[in-house]
Amino acid sequence: MSRHHRTLLAGFTLLLVSALLALALGASALTPAEVFQALTGSAGISADWMRAVVLDVRLPRLLLAIAIGASLAQSGVVLQALFRNPLAEQSLLGISGGAALAAAAWLVLAPSISPLIGDGLARLALPAAATTGALLAGFVVIRLSRTGGFTDIATLLLAGISINALAGAGIALLQTLANDATLRDLTLWLYGSLGRAGWAELMIGLPLLAAIAVWLPLEARALDALLLGEAEAMHLGVQIEPLKRRLLLLVALAAATAVAMAGIIGFIGLIVPHLLRRVLGPGHRLLLPAAGLLGASLLVLADTAARTLFAPLEVPVGVLTALLGVPLFLLLLRQRGAG
Repeated sequence: MSRHHRTLLAGFTLLLVSALLALALGASALTPAEVFQALTGSAGISADWMRAVVLDVRLPRLLLAIAIGASLAQSGVVLQALFRNPLAEQSLLGISGGAALAAAAWLVLAPSISPLIGDGLARLALPAAATTGALLAGFVVIRLSRTGGFTDIATLLLAGISINALAGAGIALLQTLANDATLRDLTLWLYGSLGRAGWAELMIGLPLLAAIAVWLPLEARALDALLLGEAEAMHLGVQIEPLKRRLLLLVALAAATAVAMAGIIGFIGLIVPHLLRRVLGPGHRLLLPAAGLLGASLLVLADTAARTLFAPLEVPVGVLTALLGVPLFLLLLRQRGAG
C-alpha cells in the first residue's frame, strides 16, 4: 500500500471513530449497537426517542461538523499557498468579520422582524444574513486588491484587516444596543456553535461545501507550482491570475457558508495545515484531502466535547478549538524557531 493510500486510510479511520463517538455521546449516552439500530430503523417502537436523538439531532450536527471542519482546513491550506505565508487563514480576507457583522445586525433586529416573516423564514434568516455579509466583504476585499488586472496579495491582506476592524467596531456598537437575551445569542454565535444544525440548514450549505471540498484537490498541481514563486509557476504553464481569482472565490464561498451555519470557528484552518506539512511535506496532492479528513475529525471531536463536558450546558465550540489551537500553535512556533 502506498504512502498516499495509508495516509487517507488513517484519516478515514479517525473520522469514522470520531463520528461514532459524536452519535453515541451526549446527555443520553448510547452504545454502538443502539446507534446502529437507530440509523437502520431496527430499534423497535419503544426506542422512538433514540431514533429522534440520533437522526434529528446528532446526525445533522455531525454532518455539519464534517463539512465545516473539512472546508476550514482545506481553505487554510489554499490560502497559505496563495499568500506563501504559514499564518494565512480565512479571517485575513475579512470574510469572517463581514459575516459576523451581518449576523449581529440580524440578531439585534430579529425580535421585531421575525413575527412579520414567520418562523420558517426566520430560521433561515441568520445564515442568509451571514452569507450575504461574508460574500459582500469578500467582494470588497478582492475588488480593492485588483490593480491593473492583477491581484496584489499585500493589498488583499491589508484590505481584509481593514474590513475586520470595521466589522469589529460595528459589532461592538450592536452589542451596546442589544438586550440581555440577544447579547447571549450573539456571544454564543460569535464564538461558534453547531447547535443550530438541522436538515433544512444542511440542504442549503452541505452541497456547496461538498462541491468545494472535491474541487480544491483538483488544483493541487497549480498550488505546488505556485510554491516555487509566481514567475516559476507561469513558466510551468500555470495561469496565475485566473488561478488566484478562482481559488479566492472558492475559499470565500466556503468560509461564507461555514460562518453562516456555525458562526466563527478559529484555528482549524491554521493548525491543521501546520501539523500535516510536518508529517506529509508540502505536496498538495496528498495535503488537501488529508487536511479535509483531519479538519473534519477535529471539529467533530471538539463539538462532541463542547456538548458533553459540562452537560446540560454547552460550550461554544470555537472556545474549545482556540483552547486546543493556541497552545499547539505556540508549540509549533517554538519548535520551528529551535530548528
